[in-house]
Amino acid sequence: MKGESAMRLILLGAPGAGKGTQAEILSALLGIPTISTGNILRAAMSEGTPVGLKAKEYVEAGRLVPDDVIIGIIRERLAKEDCANGYILDGVPRTIPQAEAMEAMGIAIDKALSIEVDDETIVERMSGRRTCTNCSRTYHIINNPPKEEGKCDFCGADLGIRKDDMPETVKARLETYHRDTEPLKAFYAERGKLLKVENQPSIEATTAEIRKSLGI
Repeated sequence: MKGESAMRLILLGAPGAGKGTQAEILSALLGIPTISTGNILRAAMSEGTPVGLKAKEYVEAGRLVPDDVIIGIIRERLAKEDCANGYILDGVPRTIPQAEAMEAMGIAIDKALSIEVDDETIVERMSGRRTCTNCSRTYHIINNPPKEEGKCDFCGADLGIRKDDMPETVKARLETYHRDTEPLKAFYAERGKLLKVENQPSIEATTAEIRKSLGI
């Protein structure tokens, strides 16, 4: 592991495990950016970078963007100055072929941090999630409630339940995770890079466990 301010991390965990929330906290703690695949894909397409234009062709044709294009966009993003001291990857790699493609392209990773949450807890947790209909900030009716019920703290818009957070959708997403993404734990364990963090009763307690396991 490099110095405290230089960590190249991947966050692993099922949908609803709290990766996005913990990525934000770690990003602020370590002063390194969180790289979310969806965000950088949109940015690369709007900036019209060579790989972004390639991705746009697939998206506009209603086809899945292939792994090599996605990894190319990530490599472009990681070459920017703000990633010089490290970065947090959230949402990629999703599969072993993606992880292999990242290695082949020389994208370095120090640790893969897996937030361990059982399926039952995730279904329960997701059904309590509320998303702002305007700015997309997320809340939870128990763990992270808004100051005013049903209203976003930041922009005051109404909160709603995304289709993604409905129990049937969550169960289908969990099946996909167990089939395609969970094998990455063994992939990184073989390389001596896997750290497991058990789910804690609060966001703060999970952060404390993550800090302990990373030694920060």
